[in-house]
Amino acid sequence: RILSAVNQVNRRGRAQMPKNSMKPKGYNATGPNQVWSWDITYLASTVRGTFYYLYLIEDIFSRKIVGWEIHERESAEHASQLIRKACLAENIHQEGLVLHSDNGSPMKGATMLATLQKLGVVPSFSRPSVSDDNPFSESLFRTLKYTPSFPNQPFGGLDAAREWVHSFVEWYNYQHRHSAIRYVTPNQRHSGEEMTILEQRKEVYGSAKEKNPARWSGQIRNWNRVENVWLNPPKDVRAEAQKLALVA
Repeated sequence: RILSAVNQVNRRGRAQMPKNSMKPKGYNATGPNQVWSWDITYLASTVRGTFYYLYLIEDIFSRKIVGWEIHERESAEHASQLIRKACLAENIHQEGLVLHSDNGSPMKGATMLATLQKLGVVPSFSRPSVSDDNPFSESLFRTLKYTPSFPNQPFGGLDAAREWVHSFVEWYNYQHRHSAIRYVTPNQRHSGEEMTILEQRKEVYGSAKEKNPARWSGQIRNWNRVENVWLNPPKDVRAEAQKLALVA
């Protein structure tokens, strides 16, 4: 109290003062290849304490996995190679693609940042130690590790890990009907096929209700296309979404 009165209260110790980090800018994806999210997760190996590192890039609008690789270490060089391959595979020519990630060293490495600048990709980063700033990658990793086909035992080698992830990506992109995008596959949404599929579902459900209206207590299932996908939405957008969810 006495020190405070004479303005002599100073922080003690070597730890830095806590900082209030600003929430990252929100991005609204209205089509594929506008906003990507990526992260790295561990895959256990048979050698105790040793892991393989899965690099995974996801398009948040379509939920399609647009790029992945597995390596024995984390590095900005591996990450920059992956983003170049993904941009080439998706035929990214124009500047403006947003790539969101956390604050790991591979994400902020000089090689990675230089590659993004060369490709015209806009980097976006989560707040330190805040997991829900990168929800799409976190959700995808949970789907990957909790799918019934995920091995019960550690991977016996790098080739075994790559083989399993390859099969998962094929299933996820081309067979998995994602609940957040009206139960179409990520590839169907990414390629634009979803419009025809959703219109057909509307006709089927509408015809079924006309034939037997007693089966429905209200409207048919909502098969309207999800037009907007937000990454870190502003407060007003989040409040509106919560209000709509309550009404539904």
